[in-house]
Amino acid sequence: MSSELSVGRRFGEMLLAAVATSLGVWLFGKIEPVWGWLGWVALVPWLAVLDRARTVRQALAAGLVLSVVFTVVIFGWFAEALGAYAHSSAMWMFWLALLLFGPFMQPQFITAALARHLARRMAPERAFLRVGLIGALVYVGTEWAWPKLFADTLGQGLYSSVWLRQGADIAGAHGLTVALILGNECILAVVKAFSARGWKWPGERELRTPATVLVALVAVLAGYGAFRYRQVSERVGAGPGLTVGVVQANITDYGRLAAEKGMYDALRMILDTHYKLSDELLKDSKPDLIVWPETVYPTTFGSPKSQDGAEFDQDLAQFVGERQIPLIFGAYELDHDREFNAAMFLGPVGNPEEKRLELGVYRKTKLFPLTEWVPDVMDPPWVRGLLPWLGTWKRGPGPQSLNFPLRGGRVLKVAPLICYEAIFPGYVAQAVSKGAELIVTLSNDSWFGTSAGPKLHLTLAAFRSIETRLPQVRATNSGISAYITPTGEIVREIQTGQQAGVAMTIPPTEHIGTLMVAWGDWFGPTALILGVVLLLVEALLHRRAVRMKA
Repeated sequence: MSSELSVGRRFGEMLLAAVATSLGVWLFGKIEPVWGWLGWVALVPWLAVLDRARTVRQALAAGLVLSVVFTVVIFGWFAEALGAYAHSSAMWMFWLALLLFGPFMQPQFITAALARHLARRMAPERAFLRVGLIGALVYVGTEWAWPKLFADTLGQGLYSSVWLRQGADIAGAHGLTVALILGNECILAVVKAFSARGWKWPGERELRTPATVLVALVAVLAGYGAFRYRQVSERVGAGPGLTVGVVQANITDYGRLAAEKGMYDALRMILDTHYKLSDELLKDSKPDLIVWPETVYPTTFGSPKSQDGAEFDQDLAQFVGERQIPLIFGAYELDHDREFNAAMFLGPVGNPEEKRLELGVYRKTKLFPLTEWVPDVMDPPWVRGLLPWLGTWKRGPGPQSLNFPLRGGRVLKVAPLICYEAIFPGYVAQAVSKGAELIVTLSNDSWFGTSAGPKLHLTLAAFRSIETRLPQVRATNSGISAYITPTGEIVREIQTGQQAGVAMTIPPTEHIGTLMVAWGDWFGPTALILGVVLLLVEALLHRRAVRMKA
């Protein structure tokens, strides 16, 4: 009986610690300055419980419990959004799936718990920093190696600090995560020092190392951030270098719209709304190009499937030709029997009187699992009969930078991204490394509804601009559309639920090199290898110490 009580008590401690840590990260993840400090302490309850684990099984259990609780607390909105997207009344199925897939969505808690536990068993009593470093490296190494659905990491919460977030151009948000985890380890060491003395002053010696390391972490991050922020800001020129018109029509759920109006009338309404908002933009300003969102043209462009499709193609080409305005818009592309989610680059070339158009195409490569793409081995007909909302698109060839002619003979080098692709730092860095001057992201965030999804997506996109030091224009169908500067500021926004056309003025920016563009997403694999190597070294040192004592 006492054994059962002990197991139940230990599980209760794990659960309470997981809830406390998850709620702390949830508040930290709201990206508000008032909660920014929580990132440095949120992990402390869980780390404290992990220190009490006596066996590998208990450490793994602590990691497993946090992975499930964390997924439910932080990503509960995803279950709701997915249920609404599937028009399902059985919302419990999506919550159950979220619970079951928690360990797969947040596996870094499990591997970090194991690595940290093993290191702690072998390291000397006061080697908390070595133990914490091994856990932190394995944590971010796992995030890199495992295909996490949202590519989320703790360091993204530092976006609320203008200076601290600038360090992402060295090692991405994962580098910031390591700093946060080490900061939490320092706070835990201080708490344990006070606890060991009955919550009395433990003495300067006990506090010197954790306090020094914590202050050094924050000071180095802030110092580098202040320097880099000033350096990047000085390379941004005065006056307009480029003016981009972004249209957000706030038209959502194309499938429902087509069912109510018919496909022809639905597409007519979508395009006419975008024509109207674009013409209003052209009256008030003279943009160099206009950007519409992902799949705004919800059928194939350039390869019409019907006479009506050919009519819509002609209308759109006529719109661009008559106004002599380059347009980037989302559509489907058909290549034989394969269909792609694509960004179309349609612009006038040559003599304006000829109204000759040139078309460039970028095919989306990073497709969202299930709703956009299903592996062939998991795609039998009976599955589609059960889940008719499964996607059918094929993958594109990978990251690109495209030359897009503007009026006056200027050619703009664009790194195009479509929706989900903006969350992958390595993918974006590879596209930018091909000579891009501007990141253009087309997205459809309407299926997120009013959840935390659109803000999360925007924050992740902002980190891509910090990592590459390039301006970015985002066009979404229902929000949040925005212009992001090379330092990560969101200068212009069209909020969720708004209909608007906004001219976003982008000043000329000198080329600014970053380690992330030069080396790609280098920190993740480096952290994983280094974490494993340090763990092996710790094992060798421990074995040697045991032999010497014997």
